Amino acid sequence: MKLLFLTNIPSPYRVDFFSELGKSCDLTVTFEKRASDERDESWKRFSFDGFRGVILKGVSTAVDSAFCPGIGKFVRDRSFDEVIVSNLASPTTLLAVLIMRMRRRRYYIEADGAFVRSESLIKRAFKKFAVKGAKGFFSTSKECDRYFMKYGADENAIFRYPFSSLKESDMTAPHPDKKEARELLGIKEETVVLNVGRYSRVKGSDVLLKAAALSDRGIGFYIVGGEPPEEFVQAKEDNGLKNLHFIEFKRGGELDAYYSAADIFVFPTRGDVWGLVVNEAMAHGVPVISTDMSNAARELITPGENGMIVPSEDPEAMAKAIALLASDPEKRAAFGKKAYDAVKGHTIEAMCRAHLEVLSGGAPDKEQ
Repeated sequence: MKLLFLTNIPSPYRVDFFSELGKSCDLTVTFEKRASDERDESWKRFSFDGFRGVILKGVSTAVDSAFCPGIGKFVRDRSFDEVIVSNLASPTTLLAVLIMRMRRRRYYIEADGAFVRSESLIKRAFKKFAVKGAKGFFSTSKECDRYFMKYGADENAIFRYPFSSLKESDMTAPHPDKKEARELLGIKEETVVLNVGRYSRVKGSDVLLKAAALSDRGIGFYIVGGEPPEEFVQAKEDNGLKNLHFIEFKRGGELDAYYSAADIFVFPTRGDVWGLVVNEAMAHGVPVISTDMSNAARELITPGENGMIVPSEDPEAMAKAIALLASDPEKRAAFGKKAYDAVKGHTIEAMCRAHLEVLSGGAPDKEQ
């Protein structure tokens, strides 16, 4: 099978997915930009192994998208057996869809996740136009299903895939003893709360800081997110939060060490269509406290069994959930084991299998 995949940037987890998918088909992937304007330099270091990756030339239109007229050359190429498009908000996608609709070429639409929200009439009209020309849809969640159906997708043409940044080799059973990991990192607190992500309003870092101010000072809060903004540093000093630690960006084994040392992972997001850090924490056997604005949390967390979900913008509810798990090591351990069990099937290899089954004419279980 010769497959064309249209996406925005070569993010690390996507490159890993394409490399795996390229083992089973002749894969070409077009990217609108080399990197997101919001990401650090590590996101700009990549190699395309196992597939043909093409960085298109274009004019930037947003932090992670651009208008690239050269996409026409690829979607007109009839040697591709199938086409998958993503990033419906991009003008490059708009052009690609217009060309394929004019040529009566059918395609698939994929989304990492989505929320059903109000939007302009123009955006809504284009998405309906794009959905009408699609032969099928790759979805990560129930909310993403609703998103596609809002624009006219047939429920029977929506196929679920297990979105992940982790490979099967990453899914080794987590070690319950956190002492060694903490010693290596110089962590002194007996209970550790971890957050991984950029300091931004959408990630809710300020909400976590407020929750930390409401929590027991014996709990260590570690935010792995790079250099903190000055207002965060000032808020830490104003609230006397000596137990709040700002950690520079980590990747690979260094980040794994923090997951291994953590008792609780907190995801205070105001709106993530997925949230891969939820997968990563659960894969390390760490129970997650997330807001209700993460599709990963909605799909993977069973509240009261393997984690907790709290309202967005509610630091008091977050602090209460942290206190509950911090005070009960046995509950944390039980939650952590069930968290790992819930996510161990979400791997890059499983993502590829789900895509290939659909593209070859099969239909994987909608609830996988």
